[in-house]
Amino acid sequence: MGGPAPAFLDDDVLLSGPTARELYHHTARHAPIVDFHSHLAAADVAGDRAYGTLTELWLSEDHYTWRAMRLAGVDEALVTGGADPWDTFAAWASTMPRLVGNPLHLWGHLALRRVFGIDLALHPGTAREIWDEANRQLPRLRAQALLARFGVELLATTDDPGDDLAAHLRLRDERPEGVPSVVPTWRPDEAHRLLADPPGWNAWADRLQEVTGVAVVDLESLAAALQVSLARFGALGARCSDHGLLCVPDRDRDQQAADAAVRLARRGVRPAPEQRRALALEVVWLAARRAHQDGTVVQLHLGARRDVSPRILAAAGRDAGGDATADVRQEPGLRRLLAGLEEAGCLPRTVLYNLHPADGAVVASLAGAFSRPGVRGLVQWGPPWWFNDHEDGIRRHLATLSAVGQLGAFVGMVTDSRSILSMVRHEVFRRVLCDVVGRQVDEGRLPAGGPWLSQLVGDVCAGNARRYLGIEPPSPERPHAERLPPELPHAERLPPERGPRERPQDG
Repeated sequence: MGGPAPAFLDDDVLLSGPTARELYHHTARHAPIVDFHSHLAAADVAGDRAYGTLTELWLSEDHYTWRAMRLAGVDEALVTGGADPWDTFAAWASTMPRLVGNPLHLWGHLALRRVFGIDLALHPGTAREIWDEANRQLPRLRAQALLARFGVELLATTDDPGDDLAAHLRLRDERPEGVPSVVPTWRPDEAHRLLADPPGWNAWADRLQEVTGVAVVDLESLAAALQVSLARFGALGARCSDHGLLCVPDRDRDQQAADAAVRLARRGVRPAPEQRRALALEVVWLAARRAHQDGTVVQLHLGARRDVSPRILAAAGRDAGGDATADVRQEPGLRRLLAGLEEAGCLPRTVLYNLHPADGAVVASLAGAFSRPGVRGLVQWGPPWWFNDHEDGIRRHLATLSAVGQLGAFVGMVTDSRSILSMVRHEVFRRVLCDVVGRQVDEGRLPAGGPWLSQLVGDVCAGNARRYLGIEPPSPERPHAERLPPELPHAERLPPERGPRERPQDG
């Protein structure tokens, strides 16, 4: 009948063979975290946020947990309604045993172990003991200490073009020893997402023009304001823009329609859907041209149907866990965009994320169709995103990527989360990666021995992301070396157009 079952979440969980265990324990677990897509707040890091209770740390901003609690029948008052923190945690403890097979079960218990050293399974019978012990430790587990505990080297937040970036300024000027590099990511979705709500769009445009000094009245002025905003982000070390789209519009660019969208919204009139899509395409093109010029990266998150539940939208607001996977065609518009950018000579490093698992092969094959000499993986099929971020989804992703692309060039994992405890997602990904590669060695399908396997695993964990983003690891001599200009650009300080920045060749 074999030996005894392994202990719950022992050191070798998800590692099925000797090579997998060696790769993980000797290489992957020691690699730093380069988290190039996160929704953590820079203000939490800059202010070294303290967490009053385990509920505040774990549950207060994580819509994954909110969704799970609602599915268990928990009342919204205990989810997002500001109930007593213990009552919310008790409801979460009652939910956890129902989450067998859900990544939240694995992530949550790994977080308890890695952060608090708690090896109990969470359920109603252990909830009070876990609550008391975690809360006892919380005073010494502020935001910066947590990032250090997880080994985070770079954290990229997600920020609106109209943000004042005050927290990023503070981190640039006052970053304490041991705090990771925290950089903004330019996320301009509101430029087209809010067009369906002209009052909301105008409030957003007013914030943008206040920050940039450019009056937004039409497409030309909006583009100028967004260019200033991009320069501000770049001055604070931004390496990416990010765009959340249902799909890339399958249409030619139409600047006249995009201009009409801006003018109509400024008059308080809702633009037509085609006009809104035209503006979305113009924003992506603007970001792509700038990324090609600056040697930075464009990320495209495709296929999320947002806020499908009217009840949850009314009770908890946008992006609160009432979302779903959209069943729309991704290939036509995405192919047209990538080919158009390449034909125009401005296809930048691009990371593609698909939410519908059926789109994986399409996106992976499209990514592999575009290349540039000297660049490893110019267009990347990005890491498993959202509803695909679980053990089975990661295994499928790695298998497809290996079969139609190049695993050794993969930029690795991100958290895509508002919860600092989500850094354990990197551990899960790395364990699965080592198991996938290690099994092939143990089965005689890959050669054993030599440093190349460790190099591949280390590259996928962190090295490829560093190269792709154009960053360098900190050195003992210059742990916080800055490459940034001293001021943030404003309208009158918009830098002149320039050619691509000199970058080391990728391999």
